[in-house]
Amino acid sequence: MTVLSIDKAYRDYKNDVYRYLFYLCRNHHTAEDLTQETFCRAWGHLEQLPEKKVKPWLFRVSHNAYIDKLRKESRSSPYENEFFYRFAAEETPETCMLREENRLELYNHLSLLSQSQQQAVLLYDIHGFSYQEAASLMEISLSKFKITLYRARQRLRSQSNATA
Repeated sequence: MTVLSIDKAYRDYKNDVYRYLFYLCRNHHTAEDLTQETFCRAWGHLEQLPEKKVKPWLFRVSHNAYIDKLRKESRSSPYENEFFYRFAAEETPETCMLREENRLELYNHLSLLSQSQQQAVLLYDIHGFSYQEAASLMEISLSKFKITLYRARQRLRSQSNATA
């Protein structure tokens, strides 16, 4: 059984955790904060896990951190400044614009799915978890996960055919 150090886990999985959290909250700064929170929570426990179980466990920790943040926000309503949403990028404006349009189109299509269908597509198709890992993360049976993912894909196909 091989285990990962927190440094190696951070280097290997920080981008995956960040992208997952960014999709959930759709805010760069919040996703960064929650990514940091995820690895802070993982600090003492990560070395006890086998290496192949680290990524699913980190996603579960990040999801719990996101839920905790939502609960805190429901008790207060902070003001967010639009100025901080955009920072200068090293890429050309055209590539940034195209990437943003593609991301918004994907989010629009995903937002029409149910919450469980969104989660299934994110975990399996975007983040590359196996069927079993994704089903475990969603806390549903493997067959229910496969059905959910199939229905999500069918709905996405019908949406893309309708817009084409």
